[in-house]
Amino acid sequence: MDVNKIVARYPAEMDNLLNILHALQDAHPLNFLPEENLKVVARYLNTTLSSVYGVVNYYTMLSTKPRGRHIIRLCHSPVCHLMGIGSVQEYLQKHLGVALNEPTPDGMFWVELSECLGICDVAPAMTIDHEPYGYLTEDDIVKIISEIREKDRSAKPDQPADE
Repeated sequence: MDVNKIVARYPAEMDNLLNILHALQDAHPLNFLPEENLKVVARYLNTTLSSVYGVVNYYTMLSTKPRGRHIIRLCHSPVCHLMGIGSVQEYLQKHLGVALNEPTPDGMFWVELSECLGICDVAPAMTIDHEPYGYLTEDDIVKIISEIREKDRSAKPDQPADE
């Protein structure tokens, strides 16, 4: 991952800060923003490191701590609660063997909550790496996780998934 190349895709304007941060985080294999990357962003945008940290700490979708290669966000809106996201969450965590906000032992997945994903029409819902999944059941969880694991196994090790 060439941090400078990613940052240079955007004009050096503060309006691009969120786009730059998302691009850097998405390009990192553990979906987080190391301090070195934030320093590069601060220099590029001619702002303070504390200003960049302020934005990173404000938005829950950004992280300064290593997570998993795939970020699973479970919707916890009232609609998803009514449609059974609690049991989906319980099954998913049991299936992966993790608590919230911790990586799976193999570093592949990270499970976190989101207040609303904006896809209430398919509740209960989640996203994995920005891909929405709805009308979730236990069988869906097993199938989705298996497909992602298989896709990762078949990907070339030296080829980034989304770059």
